[in-house]
Amino acid sequence: MSDSSFQIAVIKGDGIGIDVTEATLAVIDSAQQSIGGFSLALNYISAGAGYYQETGNDIQPGGEEAAGEADAILLGAIGLPSVRYTDGTEISPHLRLRDRFQLYAGIRPVRAYPNAPQRLADPRAKDIDMIILRESTEGLFYTAAVHNRCPVETNDEVQDVMRITRKTTEKLHDFAFKLAQKRKRRGFAGKVTCVDKANVFKSMAFFRQIFDERCVNYPDIEKGYNYVDAQALDFIRYPWAFDVLVMENIFGDILSDLAGGLVGGMGMAACGEIGDHHGLFQPAHGSAPDIMGQDKANPLAAILSGALMLDYLADKSGNEALANAATMIEDAVYQGFEANEIRPMEFGGDMGTKAVTQAVINRIQAMKTA
Repeated sequence: MSDSSFQIAVIKGDGIGIDVTEATLAVIDSAQQSIGGFSLALNYISAGAGYYQETGNDIQPGGEEAAGEADAILLGAIGLPSVRYTDGTEISPHLRLRDRFQLYAGIRPVRAYPNAPQRLADPRAKDIDMIILRESTEGLFYTAAVHNRCPVETNDEVQDVMRITRKTTEKLHDFAFKLAQKRKRRGFAGKVTCVDKANVFKSMAFFRQIFDERCVNYPDIEKGYNYVDAQALDFIRYPWAFDVLVMENIFGDILSDLAGGLVGGMGMAACGEIGDHHGLFQPAHGSAPDIMGQDKANPLAAILSGALMLDYLADKSGNEALANAATMIEDAVYQGFEANEIRPMEFGGDMGTKAVTQAVINRIQAMKTA
């Protein structure tokens, strides 16, 4: 990447992935025009279940290589329930990208927005603002998602393996503490909670051991611990008390959906998957083909994922304009909810994909003229 020009691999994918990706690009373009100081060159890559159905390939020839050459990857959504590989599993080239580029740090922001559904009656629920950091290449997903290495698979028994390695886990915990430092500079608590099941599984005791080893390098950051079952309970009791939570793959998969439900639903669930040299950004929801092209999808998870992408590029390049654009998008979404200008159908509102997108763009343009 140069100081101001960045190559973005864009995979719209399937279902509403097409709709929300187009919405995200429109919002990013508006922020870029308002801020200036950077440009994005988009390289579109065909992939997903629809492409597989047409061609027999789940990604275009050379698509993985092209994604690896980009400064970041922006993904809409992949998968159609009726289209499967010959072994019956869902079409999932994005999981290969995750494994190929070792995107071990899965960032799942969870933030409450004014006038958006809040499932908890406690007024402190309006203060929910945390990050779930999900390890994305190992854990209990390791054998199933990409590698398909079940040690026992018979008609009477199937076994999966929980894989935790020192190399990846050290990087994950370092990422968590550095993320907490970054948030602390922005006024957050600056605390990392290790979520595990160390009282039962040796793999989780190892995960916690490495957490304790790495935390000594970050004396300015408070640390905490929670067993995953207790964490699920605490997300109902007092989720506003947490800042950054780091955990194994399947725990993160489950708890991020639970936390997302506290602040509205999966239509707000942004996601960034980051490795040492690559980053992939996508909404955490599925492709919802039943509402594809009907102007009903909530594009905010994708739009906020786009803001995560800009922030990632800012960290990698030192380009402050990118960081400002990311903040502008995040603030536009928050202020739009606050002014009741954003009312997605997902939450029972009267605004479809295009209207929500335009409301965010209107806010960005208002910030520019303010």
